[in-house]
Amino acid sequence: MTQFDLASDARFAVASSSPSSLTIRLGRREIFICRDSYVRRYRVNPFVECSAGIEPGHVEILLFRRWLLVLSKARA
Repeated sequence: MTQFDLASDARFAVASSSPSSLTIRLGRREIFICRDSYVRRYRVNPFVECSAGIEPGHVEILLFRRWLLVLSKARA
């Protein structure tokens, strides 16, 4: 079953500054999508940049220097 949540989620640091975010839950996994507003101090790949997330078990994927996808385990 898939659940959609258009409300801002406080678990992710970027959610509080992004009014338009989307959380999709697929079974035991969550995908959080938002516009990226973080200013990085290093050169970013123009297409796909992948890094470890804020919490253990999270993966952050930056698409086209604009969209941030956070993949994580769902919490109860």
